[in-house]
Amino acid sequence: MGDVHFFRYTDLPSLIHILKNRQLTLLDPMTWDDKNDSSFVTLYREKSKLASVLALCFTRSQETYHHWRIFAPTSSGVRITLNEQSLRNSIDGIDGLQLMEVEYVKLEDIRSTKLPRHRLPFIKRYPYRAESEVRLLWESETEEMLSYALPIELNAIRQVTLSPWLHPALVESVKSSLKAIDGCSKLTVHRTTLISNDEWLKHGTAAT
Repeated sequence: MGDVHFFRYTDLPSLIHILKNRQLTLLDPMTWDDKNDSSFVTLYREKSKLASVLALCFTRSQETYHHWRIFAPTSSGVRITLNEQSLRNSIDGIDGLQLMEVEYVKLEDIRSTKLPRHRLPFIKRYPYRAESEVRLLWESETEEMLSYALPIELNAIRQVTLSPWLHPALVESVKSSLKAIDGCSKLTVHRTTLISNDEWLKHGTAAT
């Protein structure tokens, strides 16, 4: 059986921070676009009487246009492939961290029952189910923090995929810059062909 992966869509500055500092950064969910989602995390913090709840989101889904357009929509977007077991090893034994699958729930399914408080950070509305999200959460009863740095091993990062909107003329320079970071010389970096794939186009050209 091959490695099982999580995928993180972000941008080049965040990727450089991860590679240079060998850490993932969990942030306040209030910055999220989906206010239904961020409100549930806030309610969890308030109901649990916590000082801080910070989060970082991954997906299990294979590459989709939706993920690029929503989570990494510019030419500086990147997709980081992380080994699941390596990530779980990084959080093992650290108090306050939990990594869980997001459950996608239909509105009619929660009308007749009260949600348990502990599920609030890991529930989204059913229309978002294609995201196949996995969420890393850090919480503290006493520390009020705006970010939380989780150390990781560089070998947890299996691959970096560059944006489909990154101009081809810039790809090699970006690759070289990333590989020049200490410890990253063997990092696999490539630009996605999601929106322009030569083989796909070839089959269209050959149509009769």
